Amino acid sequence: MRLDKYLKVTRLIKRRTVANDACDKEHVAVNGKVARASYEVKTNDIIAIRYAAKTVTVKVTDSSDRGAAFEAIAT
Repeated sequence: MRLDKYLKVTRLIKRRTVANDACDKEHVAVNGKVARASYEVKTNDIIAIRYAAKTVTVKVTDSSDRGAAFEAIAT
């Protein structure tokens, strides 16, 4: 599943266009590297989303279209 769609489906970001913009502005990293919206999310990927004052880090536990899921990582 594409990164922008994954962020929307899991409700980490409200809209897919906003997720796409966040990726374009390099606010989203996967496994420590800045990722584009077209990145294919895989199980066990670590996604870090940088918001204004905080960074949210999650681990992908399921990346299928039917049941995308994640596990929050305390920072």
